[in-house]
Amino acid sequence: MMTKIAKTLLSLTLGLALFGTSAQAKQTLRWSEPSEIQTLDPALSVDTTSSEMMRNSYEGLYRFENNGQVKKALVKKETLSADGLTYTFTLQKNAKWSNGDRVTAKDFVYSWQRAVDPNTKASNAQLFDGIKNAAAIMAGKKAPTELGVSAVSDHTLKVELEKPLPYFRSLVVAPIFSPLDQKAVEKYGKDYGTSAAKTVTNGPFNVKGWTGSNQKWQLGKNKHYWDKKQVKLDQIDFLVTKSTATSYNMFQSGQLDKTDLSQDQARQLRTNKEFIARKQARMQYLQFNTQNLVLKNLNVRKALAYAIDRKQLVNSILADGSLRPKSFVPYDLMTYNAKDFAKVSGTKAKISFDRKKAQHYLKLGLKELGKDELELQLLGDDDDISKKVNEYLQSQLEENLPHTKVTTVNINKKSRIERMKKGEFEVVLTGWGADYQDATSFLDLLRSDSPYNFGKWQNPDYDKLLTSAKEQTGQKRFLTLLKADELLTAEQAVTPLYQPALATLLKKDVKHVIYAPIGGYNFKNVTVK
Repeated sequence: MMTKIAKTLLSLTLGLALFGTSAQAKQTLRWSEPSEIQTLDPALSVDTTSSEMMRNSYEGLYRFENNGQVKKALVKKETLSADGLTYTFTLQKNAKWSNGDRVTAKDFVYSWQRAVDPNTKASNAQLFDGIKNAAAIMAGKKAPTELGVSAVSDHTLKVELEKPLPYFRSLVVAPIFSPLDQKAVEKYGKDYGTSAAKTVTNGPFNVKGWTGSNQKWQLGKNKHYWDKKQVKLDQIDFLVTKSTATSYNMFQSGQLDKTDLSQDQARQLRTNKEFIARKQARMQYLQFNTQNLVLKNLNVRKALAYAIDRKQLVNSILADGSLRPKSFVPYDLMTYNAKDFAKVSGTKAKISFDRKKAQHYLKLGLKELGKDELELQLLGDDDDISKKVNEYLQSQLEENLPHTKVTTVNINKKSRIERMKKGEFEVVLTGWGADYQDATSFLDLLRSDSPYNFGKWQNPDYDKLLTSAKEQTGQKRFLTLLKADELLTAEQAVTPLYQPALATLLKKDVKHVIYAPIGGYNFKNVTVK
């Protein structure tokens, strides 16, 4: 057997071989990612790495700054009608695509109409709900051309809403609201966004060297970008390092400027001057396939939820600043009258660790199912953190629930997502990051018609609450969404596990990195000494 030292040296050697040791450009950043790019088509993205690449290679109306502040991107001027239903945007006139084409208001119209077209099968199409006619178009009742978006002129865009959306500016930061070069999309057809060579972008950087499945690629400075004077980096080199032991060794040897840290590493390095814990508007949770007869049983789902000690998970297993959740909605995502939605919800409906209750509900569930034991498969990703969490969950469920056997399966993220889409799972450890600053960014995932409701849980009362909230504002809307979250907890459609923090080391000579709890890293203004 290989010793730990030998394994570490092998991981480092492999990492160096993958990443290369060629001379770096004058302003080059070396960055690690925990998973591969899935797509560069803004309409089809469902993962964090793809989203991060698109937020830096495409540019929409707005972007996030530090602490989630929303700043203008392609918007030069904005006006909002008195009734809060019509936005008029004046766009930057000198914006261009990476192929030299001009960026115009028509590029937004084309992109948004394409996203809501049912034929596109856009992963995040539901985000358009609230824009005039979007719901009817997605239901096949109206044509995409009837969406409430229009080009008044080459550089004037009008957006009409069906109701005021208090989170609209943060909403349209999501990659799916990026403009698209129609000529390029139609040229490549279904292959658009499947590689860097078949993608045209308009942001500070262009993706280079991504062939569709490789674990090494670059972001290069876009010479056609309208604000290129503010872009200091020439290139960012990315390497997928699923083992933080590998990325940490590369960081130590000067091959990487940033590395994510495992729980053990974070615990040991918290006092390091290069240590940074990034706050995330994310939630890691268990999703149950309710098409499975066993997991369709509410008492079984409750048993699983009560059997997990989340306090021990965040304090002892993770120990990286992650938080124990009180709601499916993360802390500090949505506030009303200075009240944090997650904290208020946590006082109303909460399932915490309780071995006796877990065993009670399992006994009831097995009796209803006519079974003597419970056997489950727990699916997750193949990175270090996911493996460690899955191992912990396996031990918790088997130790706290009698007659229970749990097997774990860890595969690469792309395969895991495909299995979820096909419903080929029993219980899966998955996560979600907010698309905008509102509780519905999470609650809408469990609507009966949501493309992200992979477990196929359905509750008409839940759907009605979310539909009612669409027609409400202020405190009434806040309270309705709280009721929806309480119902979600009572039914354990999903079991929230932890709100993750991103523990990292960043070289001291890397300056002006922007990190937003929604959206992650923005490299536009980064410099490297």
